[in-house]
Amino acid sequence: MSLSTDRAALRLKDEDNVAVCLRAVALGTELDFGAARVRVSADIPTGHKIALRKIGTGEFILKYGQTIGKASLPIAAGAHVHVHNVESIRGRGDLAEDAT
Repeated sequence: MSLSTDRAALRLKDEDNVAVCLRAVALGTELDFGAARVRVSADIPTGHKIALRKIGTGEFILKYGQTIGKASLPIAAGAHVHVHNVESIRGRGDLAEDAT
């Protein structure tokens, strides 16, 4: 688990490609996790996710070290990660084998 230096966002597992914003984060803010540093490309509300690196269409979104969905379109590093760019795969038996 790593906290950004300004304590605004939390990366729950090292392999996660998203972090959770612990407070609202404004466009242009730089979040520094040591090994990962991103500039926020949109205002992101408290509790929402931010991409820590570029995530390609169809690539799995990792939070808690677990797959929570897959990108429905390309997501740039620093972008807001939410329902507008993530397809849920949880509870979908037709996709269960894809998440392994």
